[in-house]
Amino acid sequence: MKQPMMLGAALALGAAQALAQPAAGVYSIRQLTPETALAAARAALESCRKSGYQVGVAVADRAGVTQVLLRDRFAGAHTVEVAMNKAWTAASFRITTAALAQETQAGRPMSGLRATPRVAAFGGGVPIEAGGAVLGAIGVSGAPGGEADEACARAGIRAVADAIEF
Repeated sequence: MKQPMMLGAALALGAAQALAQPAAGVYSIRQLTPETALAAARAALESCRKSGYQVGVAVADRAGVTQVLLRDRFAGAHTVEVAMNKAWTAASFRITTAALAQETQAGRPMSGLRATPRVAAFGGGVPIEAGGAVLGAIGVSGAPGGEADEACARAGIRAVADAIEF
């Protein structure tokens, strides 16, 4: 009597595991909509404005491709490229650019990454995460220092947190 029950349980467990496995060669991802990316960028820009900073803000998708780019009227010309590179770096490495700066200090095993084109190893780039997945990243450039840039980036993420949680 116990053997048929155990066999049935084993078959049920095997079927459940097979259903839990994704189909070979196929996967699903979640990405930010352009509207959500724009809302995050606007909120980051507004946060910096309230602090008196003129900045560039870029939001990239999970692959690091720029979805939205905003530059305030008096932000320096350099802020465009730097913001895009910060967003690209945060999306590519899946960590903040401030954390990457620490990991790539001279003499550290990953210090060579700093020589890679587009790597921005200084504060202001933050991954946008929800449900344990990276959906994209936001980069801010033009505030006085990476900490201020990152604070504005985080304000952008907070503005869209309800829309991206799943």
